[in-house]
Amino acid sequence: MNTYSTISTMVHELYYGSDTNCARTMLFVLSKLLDQNIAPQTLQSAVALHGCGGHGDQCGLASGAVMFLGIYFLERGWNEKDVVCLAYTFAENYRNRFGSLLCRDLRPGGFSGEDPPHLCENLTNESIVFTHQFILDNSDK
Repeated sequence: MNTYSTISTMVHELYYGSDTNCARTMLFVLSKLLDQNIAPQTLQSAVALHGCGGHGDQCGLASGAVMFLGIYFLERGWNEKDVVCLAYTFAENYRNRFGSLLCRDLRPGGFSGEDPPHLCENLTNESIVFTHQFILDNSDK
């Protein structure tokens, strides 16, 4: 099974099997792809990171990715200053690739009361592929 297919399957199961939000989904999937343990409290802290609790501000996919960068690279001996710089670079690259870091801009059609659940499934798949590659590209530095 290729990476995209693996990611897509995991995302769909997390979204529709357990109604996991986007930030937690990012953390779960990256943890599996990169064999990185995530502490339960970290996952608990991401409970409201889906657009800042649904407010539509910072995208939970970007937030979850940056949280993962901190966990992953600090455990591999990077210093905090370098991880902060990496997070900045990630945010710039993410915004360049997807057009924004804001949930209200990224979510297909924005927000309305009639929205079906998990409108961002395709964006989630693409964001995880993007983040996974970003991590792989920076792991040798």
